[in-house]
Amino acid sequence: MIEAERLQARGIDVVNFGVGEPDFPTPEHIKQAAVRALEENFTKYTATPGITPLREAVCEWHRREFGSSYEVAESVITVGGKQALFNALGALVNEGEEVLVPAPYWVSYPDMIRYVGAEPRFVPTEPGDGFRLRAEQVEPLITDKSRVLLVNSPNNPTGAVIPDEEFARLLELCQRRNLWLLTDECYSHFLYGGRKPFSVAGLPGAKERTIVAGSLSKTFAMTGWRVGFALGPKPVIAAMIKLQSQSTSNPTSISQRAALAAVTGPMDSVKTMLEEYARRRDVVLESLGAIEGVRTATPDGAFYAFPNVEETPRLRALRAKRESADTARVAVDLLNEARVAAVAGEAFGAPGYLRISFATAIDRVREGIERMGRFFTS
Repeated sequence: MIEAERLQARGIDVVNFGVGEPDFPTPEHIKQAAVRALEENFTKYTATPGITPLREAVCEWHRREFGSSYEVAESVITVGGKQALFNALGALVNEGEEVLVPAPYWVSYPDMIRYVGAEPRFVPTEPGDGFRLRAEQVEPLITDKSRVLLVNSPNNPTGAVIPDEEFARLLELCQRRNLWLLTDECYSHFLYGGRKPFSVAGLPGAKERTIVAGSLSKTFAMTGWRVGFALGPKPVIAAMIKLQSQSTSNPTSISQRAALAAVTGPMDSVKTMLEEYARRRDVVLESLGAIEGVRTATPDGAFYAFPNVEETPRLRALRAKRESADTARVAVDLLNEARVAAVAGEAFGAPGYLRISFATAIDRVREGIERMGRFFTS
């Protein structure tokens, strides 16, 4: 995406489908809470795991939204959801162990796992099943080295949503096979078709084997504020806090006060964003479906489409000429020739695919996919 930004800085019209953040502003009441924090000189260090009112509020918010039951000692506020995941892996996984990761996966997962000395063990999901993870796909891949199952639903990059009943099966599998279930809930409130937000942590008996990694970035359009959280058993959270105390220490004090306003205030903005993303999703699916050779599973959540472009005329022609047809190369050509930025599937363990973010204005969505159509059918 750096090259796309360089082109845009030169005044070149690029349709950017690579951005993984809401294109809506942070709600006003959240911004005003930060202003008040500044006016009150709330600019010093806080406790490493975050201010107690925010930890209490996050536990209450998660209870209200998902039916869980966490207390302050079972929570930690982190520098974005990414740190929650990183700290959890650092606390749970030892060198030489394995973390089960459904594929396609968010690009950071494998490197996080390798950083702590472990190895990712990928669990392929099926495009024909909408890339939904199934317990029956996981169990055959469990070994005596398996320590954690890392699940992301709604999923980045596919938009797949694991059905609630399948999440219960995954929890039962983790309990039976002595695995930790690490659930990345970054996109928890971006669900289509009338689905309700769900967390496996709300199921009876889930707390003992589950770590929740959450984020305010997407739900409250607060990506730049860098506030996330983790919920889990006290010993695991205590280890995560110890790790955080020797790395970043506390999240920004001002952002914490903004986060407190977010989780205790109205959530009307979520409904507004979701309605607009649902409209864009329909346009994206219809437009991609009109491009010869493109196949796209319907995303049930998040704000991404994940089309397979292997059978488009352009890629067939490249293969016929014995030229490289990998999507990493194709994404570069798409940017240089059509001025459309998309993320190649190789980054997510899925060659042949492109990730299309529809977190951009609907007229730009239409323009970008029209350009893609001309590019892939030329």
